[in-house]
Amino acid sequence: MIGAIKTTSLLRFSSVTSISRSISTLILAEHDGGAIKSQSISAVEAAKSVDKQTSISLLLAGSGPSLQQAAAHAASCHPSISQVLVADSDKFTHPLAETWARLVQLVQQKGEYSHIITASNSFGKNILPRAAALLDVSPITDVIAISSSNQFVRPIYAGNALCTVRYSGSNPCMLSVRSTSFAVSVDSKSNEAPISQVDLSTFDEGLLSFSCLYKFLLACLAFKVLLVTLFHVLVGYLYFVGKSRYINHTAQVTERPDLGNAQVVITGGRALKSAENFKMIEKLAEKLGAAVGATRAAVDAGFVPNDLQVGQTGKIVAPKLYMAFGVSGAIQHLAGIRDSKVIVAVNKDADAPIFQVADYGLVGDLFEVIPELLEKLPEKK
Repeated sequence: MIGAIKTTSLLRFSSVTSISRSISTLILAEHDGGAIKSQSISAVEAAKSVDKQTSISLLLAGSGPSLQQAAAHAASCHPSISQVLVADSDKFTHPLAETWARLVQLVQQKGEYSHIITASNSFGKNILPRAAALLDVSPITDVIAISSSNQFVRPIYAGNALCTVRYSGSNPCMLSVRSTSFAVSVDSKSNEAPISQVDLSTFDEGLLSFSCLYKFLLACLAFKVLLVTLFHVLVGYLYFVGKSRYINHTAQVTERPDLGNAQVVITGGRALKSAENFKMIEKLAEKLGAAVGATRAAVDAGFVPNDLQVGQTGKIVAPKLYMAFGVSGAIQHLAGIRDSKVIVAVNKDADAPIFQVADYGLVGDLFEVIPELLEKLPEKK
């Protein structure tokens, strides 16, 4: 009986060891201007929490010299990256969800990764659900902490509660992580990871090519198939070739830091009353070398473009200093600033909810406070 117990224990230990060794992670990375975006590097940092011995592969897609530059940057941007996978094709010139999701499916079929992780930004939110559907798994979104390889923490109810989720589905376990919750540790001794090309020879398998469609239609006509069948084939073809297409890309050229990664963020609310008045926030941000943010109300009112929105439905920020002017402190806005180190609020309403989370608060008129700050703050050198 004792021998049986010992054998069982050894079998269990062997099973756990085998599972641990089989853990491997694929990072869906975003790049721009020949460099990996910081949110994707934070996703690598999150992958380290899955298992200390996990093998981390980073997947890049695109075309041209910028992709090769991004691959070179990816190979040395983090010491935990084991290899960089590059999908070089004109099909990935623009990161459309359909093509990226099929790429993830192809890479997963070949690599059989236990986890697939991406940042919880517009890039990740666009790709992850579609890729998860193709792989027939349920993704876990907005992860802020990783307890083990199958247990994760994510906020619910606009960040007012934290939910611990245990994943019990089949591989891969697909996650999107908040980059603000996984700070990147700087390591100067980062060896370059090997760069491998993804074999795209079978990338279009499962899709009807135009030539295949033409031959099929000829066969249908030869056998006098009903017209309704031809109609269904055409509809099916249009469905599978993709529902979206790239039109254009516009970006604001500014010297201010990126809102998602800035150390100082200055945010304005609806109390500024107009786009002209919102320029005071921009002037203050220039003096402090800060990024500019806005509440949903300010964005809806047309004061600033929606890429500056901070909150649950906008960007999640975690700066060292967050200054809010004329921000009441709606629940969805507070959900996006909870990880800020120091929060400073200026509002003429002493009962504004923003004061409940602020480290420093000033009850006053922002139209008096901001001009005074602009007058007394020195110019940025």
